[in-house]
Amino acid sequence: MHIGFIGLGLMGRPMALRLERAGHTLHLWARRQESLAPFADAQATGRARFHATPAEVARHAEVVITMLAAAPDVEGICFGADGLASGAAPGLVVVDMSTIGPQAARQIGLGLAEHNIGFIDAPVSGGEVGAINATLSIMAGGTPGHFEKVRPLFEKMGQSITLVGSCGAGQVAKACNQILAGVTTLAVAEALNLARQSGVDPARVREALLGGFAYSRILENHGRRMLERDFKPGFKAWMQQKDLRLVMEEAHCLGLMLPATAAAAQMFNAAVGHGLGAEDAIAVLKLLEGSASPVQRKDAA
Repeated sequence: MHIGFIGLGLMGRPMALRLERAGHTLHLWARRQESLAPFADAQATGRARFHATPAEVARHAEVVITMLAAAPDVEGICFGADGLASGAAPGLVVVDMSTIGPQAARQIGLGLAEHNIGFIDAPVSGGEVGAINATLSIMAGGTPGHFEKVRPLFEKMGQSITLVGSCGAGQVAKACNQILAGVTTLAVAEALNLARQSGVDPARVREALLGGFAYSRILENHGRRMLERDFKPGFKAWMQQKDLRLVMEEAHCLGLMLPATAAAAQMFNAAVGHGLGAEDAIAVLKLLEGSASPVQRKDAA
């Protein structure tokens, strides 16, 4: 297939490369020319073509995938000057794999439908490692027909692929995912910090917890990285902050109480405010460590 891809950052770049290696022809546009550098070899062999505008990408592609930071970015690519809507070939399907709000996804879908363009919202979970290894979890919202058209592409990028419901449902699923991921990451950081501040080896505590009901992949993977002090970003703290903000905005629209999510959102706000935004989300541990004020234990004597 001829696949457009816009958004060649931490996640988008390895996802696009997976599609190219699977034999698809890529049509690429980027605001920064350096983002195109990893595709130079593919360009030389004709497997990737660089374009001057998103409209040109849409003109040559059967499917266009966007992987961007926020809803205004997606809206600008779709509907701005020289956007996808202005150059779409008949039958085009746009797949937005960014994490944006459900309401924004629905509005984008309605706007594209006015131009006879199909739309799937398909946010992902798995971070940079999942994008590199093609093990992403993909949560999709849209019509079954559009989903089946793009499913072979999803299969080259992920392992768990689910059509959750109609347009916007993928973003609802991602919001639920981010509740669990954000709250659990904070819980693991709190547990390991408690162990350390209590004078107990946090590595042994984690080992004990892995064998019990408290087991989770976040305890296994993020817990190990916390112990190793590996804060290299696979999913940056500012991204977790942004995603939890989207969750709270949706909760506000629905009049829902999400107390654990609200607490986690505040902690990630603080982490970003303390200069940890460019580090991995597990850097919330540093915030907890910095707030610790060890006291003399009553049984220390």
